[in-house]
Amino acid sequence: MKKLSEKKRAALKQLSNENGVIAALAIDQRGSLKKMIAKESIGEVTADEVISFKEIVSRELTPYASAILLDPEYGLSAAKVRDSSAGLLIAYEKTGYDANEPGRLPDLLKDWSVKRIKETGADAVKFLLYYDIDESEEINEQKHIFIERIGSECEAEELPFFLELVSYDAEIADVSSKEYAKVKPHKVIDMMKEFSKPRYNVDVLKVEVPVNMAYVEGFGQDSCYSKAEAQQLFKEQSEATNLPFIFLSAGVSSEMFQKTLYFAKESGSTFNGVLCGRATWKDGVSTFAKDGEAATEKWMRTLGKTNIEVLNKVLKETATAWYEKIEE
Repeated sequence: MKKLSEKKRAALKQLSNENGVIAALAIDQRGSLKKMIAKESIGEVTADEVISFKEIVSRELTPYASAILLDPEYGLSAAKVRDSSAGLLIAYEKTGYDANEPGRLPDLLKDWSVKRIKETGADAVKFLLYYDIDESEEINEQKHIFIERIGSECEAEELPFFLELVSYDAEIADVSSKEYAKVKPHKVIDMMKEFSKPRYNVDVLKVEVPVNMAYVEGFGQDSCYSKAEAQQLFKEQSEATNLPFIFLSAGVSSEMFQKTLYFAKESGSTFNGVLCGRATWKDGVSTFAKDGEAATEKWMRTLGKTNIEVLNKVLKETATAWYEKIEE
């Protein structure tokens, strides 16, 4: 079981609902959010527009979420307008990666440190790492060292460290393909085992589900896992770590994400919540780009709110409290 300092335990409570489940909203996207808005807009998207969209999401939806994840580049004003009951996670990574360099190597925001993130009023630090368990030892060792550094910073500041792990394969370009679906369980489960080691000082893992649900029997047109195989993989994932872990939505629809959480519970997964972004608010981007701020506020108060409330109901029926994995 994981041991936490009193300060880290208090911070995790601030990020959780009354059931000890992390029901958090994510809107730390930067480049990708700009592209989403641009796709629906005429003309170039400004930084002010990205900031404005984040503020609307934060102001309108945090009354229904246990916490919000934002970035320090466009999201600090959104943090200030969040509901007072909602905890705050701040992203520490530089967005994206250099596609010209092998290995999708991580990088930090150069003007920030864990100490400075703490000074914004954040309850936790989140870092995104792209990781291929089968890549060269030289590349993966660089990533191990990088995460050790961040973990040590978080220990020093007594701020919980949320590590978001996104799998890939250096040889398979399309992660939505059936080819990748076949290797995904190994990628996801084995990287969780690696970063659950105490040397990294990770407090919560933010992870993908271990399968591509579009290829699970009964869920999509084509399948490469039977229902029983997929259930076994969810169970194996849950048993791969002693840390609290939460699921990311990976941009799937709200409906698919909800079905996935029920499937995880049915499979014996003891996941501890979600950090869910696009599945909640992405359909509001078009309204923002075409109809402006007032229409977007209305969308968030109706459809956005409904998405979160339905997800909260699903979490009540599926997720387990993180404190069951923490030493007293």
